[in-house]
Amino acid sequence: MGRPKRMKVQNKVRIHNKWIVIGVAIGIVLILALIFSTVFALVNIGNDKILSGITIEGIDVAGLTRDAAMEKVQEAYKPKLENDINLKYQDFETSLNPTVIELNYDVEKAVDEAYEIGKGYNIFINNYSILFSLFMKKNIDVDMSLNEDTVKQSISEMEVSLPGRLVESNYSVEGDKLIINKGSAGGKIDEDSLLNKIKENLRNVNSSDGAIEIPVTQENPQPIDIQKIHDEVYKQAQDAYYTEDPYEVYPEVDGVDFDVEAAKKVLEEDKDEYTIDLTITKPEVTLDQIGDAAFPDQLSIFTTRYDVSDVDRSTNLELACSKLDGKVVHAGDTFSYNDTLGARTVATGYKNAKIYENGQVVDGIGGGICQISSTLYNAVLRANLQIVERRNHQFVTSYVPAGLDATVVYGSTDFKFKNTRKYPIRIKASAQNGIATIAIYGIKEDPEYEFSFNTVQVETIPYTTKYIDDSSLAKGTEKVQQLGANGLKTQTYMTKMLNGKVVETTLLSEDTYNPMTRIIRRGVWWLTSASLFIAVDIPLIVFLKNLIILFVIHT
Repeated sequence: MGRPKRMKVQNKVRIHNKWIVIGVAIGIVLILALIFSTVFALVNIGNDKILSGITIEGIDVAGLTRDAAMEKVQEAYKPKLENDINLKYQDFETSLNPTVIELNYDVEKAVDEAYEIGKGYNIFINNYSILFSLFMKKNIDVDMSLNEDTVKQSISEMEVSLPGRLVESNYSVEGDKLIINKGSAGGKIDEDSLLNKIKENLRNVNSSDGAIEIPVTQENPQPIDIQKIHDEVYKQAQDAYYTEDPYEVYPEVDGVDFDVEAAKKVLEEDKDEYTIDLTITKPEVTLDQIGDAAFPDQLSIFTTRYDVSDVDRSTNLELACSKLDGKVVHAGDTFSYNDTLGARTVATGYKNAKIYENGQVVDGIGGGICQISSTLYNAVLRANLQIVERRNHQFVTSYVPAGLDATVVYGSTDFKFKNTRKYPIRIKASAQNGIATIAIYGIKEDPEYEFSFNTVQVETIPYTTKYIDDSSLAKGTEKVQQLGANGLKTQTYMTKMLNGKVVETTLLSEDTYNPMTRIIRRGVWWLTSASLFIAVDIPLIVFLKNLIILFVIHT
């Protein structure tokens, strides 16, 4: 009985001693690991290189200094910042300029994050980071940013040129006629989807340089709501008048009406365009009859010049001015250029003239009316009225300085201002003999300020050159299809003066103008020379052709 008890005790002692040995061994290992890791971490803190296993957007920066990593990553993103972003839909192609959309990559932040891994003050966290990078690798993202509003504006503008695009039903009033266009089914750009595709392409440094496919959905135009159109068109005739206390001017209003039921019958016909007769009732008293007493003071005036030999463009300028002339804007009201001029169509009298579109000068209905909106913009500024909506052109214009233009696109881009003066104002507009003039009349206030403007060129954006092979030109010959022009980044300042003394100078706007691509057509030898050679029937040439043919046959 005593022996088994003794053996049990001995076994317990052996097990106890075994665990002591294991515990001591583990302790020694932990102490050694702690010592090793501490030394490892301390050494790494003083290391000026990025840990192994670290990448930035897939770019290997392991073992590089902060500066070397910065240079390597910036070089990788350089093409993204310098090359246009190409977009396409079927045969339609366009592009976005990285500078214009304010594309930016925060490379410095990503490099700093990569460099700091394993270099903190917490040894244990450092060791974890080091071991993780060695065995699991670590990739750091580069923050990308762009001006989404500018991109969306560009998308809106390119939709106008989209082949087979959706045309919504619309209407216009021309004299005593209501013109209704049924519209047509077609493609509409999925703005959000395209924006995401652009951002995804730009975010990925290794993405293809090929054109991004524009996502387009096929949609039908909204049905014509004739009752809604009637409610918008209907006006009751009103005589013009003004009051002195308080001073208010009320211009005449033509009465406008039409028979809704008769219009519905017209719309039953299967046509693309419908014409509905309007009943126009003229007021008895007009502003012209009241005279200048209602608007005695000239508040501002501005002129621009145009080429009268360009007949179609001149017609557009004259038509735009005729729609502006006599327009009254009451105190507190907002003026819309697009609403005042209406849709620019052939039916409304507009002609084809040069416009800016997708980086090129092309013909477009209503070309030139942006000169009138720009002339109006300058008159409005000098009359001390509040700008509500204004956007600069895609390219620098010739008729006003950079920073002082105002582009318009019917349905998307408007020029608006608010009459923040105490009294109503009246616009006088004319285009004749190569001079477009817009003056604003009203009643002068006390004090009445004067204004001057100065535009500073902040940055020049160099233009690029595009070559197009042309089989109609001989090899070695070139023909300039479009002159190139540098883009600009500008700041425009407005100086307010009273009695010739400066009151204040403020930043009016910051604008970016795209560079205009220089397009050169160049000859292709094998298409021109060979074809000309074969076509020529001069005896000597025929003899030489036959020799060449015989040589080819026998060899």
